[in-house]
Formats: sequence, structure tokens, C-alpha cells
Amino acid sequence: MNWKLAARAAKMNPSVLREILKVTERPGIISLAGGLPSPKTFPIQAFADACAEVLHNDGQAALQYAASEGYAPLRQAVADMLPWNVDPAQVLITTGSQQGLDLVAKVLIDPGSKVLVETPTYLGALQAFGPMEPNPVSVASDEDGVIVDDLVAKAKDARFVYLLPNFQNPTGRTMTEARRAAVSAAAAEAGLPIVEDNPYGELWFDEAPPLPLTARNPEGCIYLGSFSKVLAPGLRLGFLVAPKAIYPKLLQAKQAVDLHTPIFTQRMVSAVMKDNFLERHVPTIRALYKRQRDAMIAALTREMAGLDVKFNAPKGGMFLWARLPEGIDTVKLLPRAVERNVAFVPGAPFYAGLGDPRTLRLSFVTASVEEIDVAIAALAVTLREELELLGEHKLAPAPV
Repeated sequence: MNWKLAARAAKMNPSVLREILKVTERPGIISLAGGLPSPKTFPIQAFADACAEVLHNDGQAALQYAASEGYAPLRQAVADMLPWNVDPAQVLITTGSQQGLDLVAKVLIDPGSKVLVETPTYLGALQAFGPMEPNPVSVASDEDGVIVDDLVAKAKDARFVYLLPNFQNPTGRTMTEARRAAVSAAAAEAGLPIVEDNPYGELWFDEAPPLPLTARNPEGCIYLGSFSKVLAPGLRLGFLVAPKAIYPKLLQAKQAVDLHTPIFTQRMVSAVMKDNFLERHVPTIRALYKRQRDAMIAALTREMAGLDVKFNAPKGGMFLWARLPEGIDTVKLLPRAVERNVAFVPGAPFYAGLGDPRTLRLSFVTASVEEIDVAIAALAVTLREELELLGEHKLAPAPV
């Protein structure tokens, strides 16, 4: 058979990170790589009770086809938990927030469309946008998020800017109140829509982050959220909130993909969320992740002393971002780290343009405190050996 692929299929490439991380799958590896919530946080008993309740009370409806918009009580619960006035009719339940990115891409991107992203940005968003053949443009960013002057300079003709203001993946940084106000005002002035992705916003450690960008200009933003980080990722349950002017097209795009997100899952989550369950459950996640973040920072401070390694101290979320000394390529460093039974994610694939080869992402939420200590010590040994080799190469005579 002569299968002829669509041109867009060429844009559907394997995840760079998943290909890289195949080397981390061997037994005995302490992985600081994957963006996986800790399974210790999964409320298994709550879901067992909810499963029984849903099947007992309305099992036939729970196993039937359902509305594409989502389960009405769950849409109402999402609207109620957001910190601005949201009409449940603007809430679309999605099969994970990754599907929300896919729907946004299908509805807003034409081939060649300019799409603005942070530097660096979430790799999964670049993958979701890719098949629609955009022109992704990186906006200069610092520890507070995108730099407003560069955003304004690049806003002309852009379809939207994609932002993760809270505990960003991959850097863990959080956009300050002052930067949010400036970004929101600049985007509104330029007529630039914002796609705000907030999967980690509830995972703050000491204080809640500032109000979402969407709360400042709901008509100029699409807001994406997820239940993966506060309940369980295996649910594949997310949501988006969109202006009424664009909501119908996002709904139509979803109908073409999967008709609706599994209604049984939606009803279970709705049952679990009754009686303010999240208000009791999420603080336990925050406490666990904060202890593990503190352990990683302490280990990095201790083990990387004298190595010129820069790293941040995220105020929430799941990730820490580091930059190693000049000359180090973390893609090449990874296999050597794996030989010492530790894995991380190289940072370069997270850039829409030319990536910084010295950067890496560390996840502190899945490994225990003891495992973090062992892993960071092994990573430091690997880095020292690499720096020694780099020094020897610099001193070696050039080939004749």
C-alpha cells in the first residue's frame, strides 16, 4: 500500500525528552527527571468511595455518552473555585489540560502563525502547537517571567502569547504581581490574547501566588487548569475557561476529537470534591513537596559547592532549574549521570529557539529526601568528572 502522509504529520515528532529519558528506565535509577506527582498524594480511599457512590446512585448515566461541555456539577465546581466571576457556561471539561492546548492550537493557529512563548517554555505546549505549523517566537524572560518590553516588541500579528505564571514548567519561577499587572496591561493594549496555563497554581508552599492573568482581563484570555496535580494524573481530567466569543469553536474542536471526556471520571471527581475535600487534601501535598524542595536545595548547596552551579528556590510547584558551568552540555552529561544511577531532564529542548545546553530541570516531588541526597551527590560527582575531562580536552594539543 502507498500510504501518503499529510504534511502536518511531519510536524508530529517523538517527544525529545521521552526519547532522551529512555535511558533512565533501567532499575535502580533515582529519577529527578519526570514531571510525575508523588503517588503518596493520591487519595485512593476517597476515589474508592466515590466510585461506589457514583455507580450506586446513577450508574447507567455514569456509563453512558454525555454532553461534550462536561458534567454540569463539575463545571459549576470549577467556576466556583476560580478567583474571578466565571459563568459555568464558559467552562469546558477536557481530557487533561494537554487536550486544552491541542484545542487552542486547532482553533487559533494557521500555518505560519506567530505564537509567542516564554524563554524557556513547556515542551508539551510546543508539541501540541507543532502540528498546526506555527512560527513560535521566544520572548525574553527573567526570573519574574516574560519581559514586557520584548513582549510588546514582538506582539504585532501574534495570535496569542502562551504563559505559565505559577511555578512554571520547566523553571519553577513565578511571575510577580507587578509583572502580571504590566503583562496584562501591555497585552490588552496590543490586542494580544493570552493563553494562561496553570496546572501548578495550588502547589504553593508559603503563600498563594498573585491573581491569575485571566482574572484581570477575562475576555482577553483562555485559562487552562488540571486535576492531575491536586488529585491524580491518571484521571486525565482538566478544564479550560474561554470567552463566550470563542468557546463554541473550542467545543466544536473537542467534539471532533473525543465527543466528551469520560463522564464516569467526571462524576467521580465531582463526588470527591464535595464537602471542600480539596481544601483539606491539597495542604498535605504542599507540606510534602516543600520538605522535598528544601532537601534538594540543601543537597545542591552542599554538594555543588565550588562548582559554579546556579539554581533557583521555587516557591511552589514541582521543579527546580539549574545552570551548570560553561562548556557543559547536559544532553551529553545525562548518560554519564545515569551510569551513577541518577537522571535529570536536559534544559535545551524547552526552548522554542536555540536552547541553553548548560541548563537542566530537576523534579523534587517523586524521590524521597534520602533519595534526593543520594542523587544530588551522584550528580555532583558526575559533574566534577565532566569538568575534569573538559579541562583535559582544553589542554590537549590540536590534531595535526
